[in-house]
This record gives sequence, C-alpha cells and structure tokens, in this order.
Amino acid sequence: MQLSSDSSSYRLNPNLADNSVVCLMAPTASGKTALAYELYDTGRYELISVDSALIYREMNIGTAKPTIKELARYPHHLVDIIDPVQSYSVAEFVSDVARLIEDCHQNGKIPLLVGGTMMYYMALLDGLSPVPDSDEAVRLRVEQWRQEDGIDALYGYLEKVDPISHRRLSATDTQRITRAVEVYLQTDTAISDWQQQPKQALAHNKDQQWHALAIMPDRSWLHQRIEQRLDIMWQEGLVAEVLGLLERHSLTPNMPSMRCVGYRQVLEYLVQIDHPVFEHSHLDKALFYDAFLTSSSQDQAAVSTSERARLACQQMQNKALYATRQLAKRQYTWLRKLTQLPALSDTQVNDAHSLAHPNDRQAVHPITLQTFDTMAHVRDYLY
Repeated sequence: MQLSSDSSSYRLNPNLADNSVVCLMAPTASGKTALAYELYDTGRYELISVDSALIYREMNIGTAKPTIKELARYPHHLVDIIDPVQSYSVAEFVSDVARLIEDCHQNGKIPLLVGGTMMYYMALLDGLSPVPDSDEAVRLRVEQWRQEDGIDALYGYLEKVDPISHRRLSATDTQRITRAVEVYLQTDTAISDWQQQPKQALAHNKDQQWHALAIMPDRSWLHQRIEQRLDIMWQEGLVAEVLGLLERHSLTPNMPSMRCVGYRQVLEYLVQIDHPVFEHSHLDKALFYDAFLTSSSQDQAAVSTSERARLACQQMQNKALYATRQLAKRQYTWLRKLTQLPALSDTQVNDAHSLAHPNDRQAVHPITLQTFDTMAHVRDYLY
C-alpha cells in the first residue's frame, strides 16, 4: 500500500509515510477543526475525534460539535457514539482508536487524530496501566455506598486498603476516589499497584510512524477566541439544550457528560433559579440541589425572582468563561507533559518553523514530536 501524492492541489510532506498517524493536539478554540477540514479535503486523511465531549449524542452546542452538514461532508470517527447517561472509558477509546487506525491504513488513508482531550493523547502516546475495566455490579454497589454514606466514607476506606492512592488524591476528588474503591473491591488489588505495572502505548508500534503535533498558541489570543465561542453558545441556546437533555434523560450531576464545561454551569444556574425541570419523576432533584445549592444562593431568597434570575444568569456565564479558560490552562499543562514523555526523549525535535531535508534525518523513530505556535506552522509542516 503506497500513498500517492500526484494530486495537483497539494503535495504530501515527504516526512509523512504511508504508515503515518498524525495527532493534532491543541487547546480548545484554537482552530483545530478548520485545519482538519482542509486536510480532509486533500483526500489523504480520515478524521478521528479525540474529544471526550463530542462522544455524546444530543450534546451539540456546548461541545462546539460540527453541524450535521459539516459531519456529512467531513465525517468524524468517535463522534455521537453514546448517550449522555452512558460512560466511555479511556481504555475503550484506545481500543477504538487502534481499530480505526488499522482501518484507515487499509483504506490507504492517514489517520488524523484531532481534538483537545489531552488525557486521551497521553493514553495513546504514553500508554495505559493494565487496570481492569469497571464491573457494572461493583460500580453500582460503590455508587449506592457513596450516595448513602458520602464520599468521606469511601475516602476513609481507601486509606485502609490503598494508602498510596489515599495520599495522592484530594478528599473532594469524587471520581478518582470512587474508581479506586471500585478497582480494589473488584480485583482485591490496589489501583496504585496496578498503575505500577508496565504500560503499552499504541504509539510504540514500530510499524507505524506517529507524528505528535503540539500547538500552543498565544494565551491572550486564545482567551479572546474562547470568549467569542461562548457568546455564540449562549446565542445558539445552550441553556435550552441542557433543559432538553434533562427532560429526555435520567441524568445526575455526577455523570461524565454533565461534568463537561458549560453544561455544569448551566445545571448550577437551573438549580439557582429553582427551575421546574427538576420536578420530572425520572430526575433525582435532591442530587442536583445537593451538588449546587450553596448557603450563598439560599441567602438570595430575599431578592426578587427576576433579579435572582438575572444574577444567576450572569454568574453562569462568568463561571463558564472562567472554567473554559481553566480548561485551556490544563490543556497547556498536558501539552508540556506530552512533549517531555520518556518515550520521546530520543526523538529528534526539529524547529517548528523549518523542515530538515529527509536525506539528512536520522533513523526514523516511531514517534516524531513537533511543537508549533500557530496552526499556519502546522499546515506548513503537513504539506
């Protein structure tokens, strides 16, 4: 199987062999999607989403999901694959990507992995510990325990059975504490012991050439883009989208889908204004109010209904903007970690603004890392 570069509209960069896998890693609102579309139009790429929010059906506005028309013209793997009440593990993602990469190469295409979920990229490039997937019966048992006795009870149990994880985790890290307890009850082995075992990464496949392209744009420019994107989300009806999800699904505030930035802030807003949607019989109203109703919000009872709604709406928008900026900050941190992976330590890191002649390059390593300031520099690299 040989990739042809005879098209007059583009010329494939000689660094990209027929067994290449390209990772377009960048923070939210940085312009990844536009470049991905352009690359797809060359006919040489298939798009694989690396986004833990785009996996959910019906969650479109708050995830900045491509429109139906865009997805028809630019098909993405791993978009709209589960409902908001379902979960999707990192291990499942890695397994799906392994299969999709093989399919892409069989079709004579280069897989283009595009998105901003850096934990997913870390799993692909650095590997996963062999922690078993959650058993549904154990998961339900632990969740019932948490609801009845609180996260403090699980955290105290973790101190007895897995002191290493207990010291590492914050007492408020509900998700990771719960997962650690599940693993111990399921396997009789601490998750910290599982995590010490050797990891295997897809990117270590010597039959593939991985190109991990990390884009870290100017922060002030990105913050402007984030604010503009959020303004569009409010105008397009993010609040109405969340209301529709609550009306159709038996959601809880602790579900992964409802922890997505934007959606979580809307849930808090709906609680603050005491929206009647929580009266639906398929929703546990107490869970939402326990998660979001604070003493300060209760103190606003003396404020008029209209003024309370206005203040809650302003607070929602401010919190969503702050949370999105914090997400971008975490993405930068992840990107720096990705550039320092031990698996990449012997890779020749070229200057992002110039390409070495192929004949001058050292022996090809399965992973090539490049860092860029702008999408334009990435484009230059890929053409």
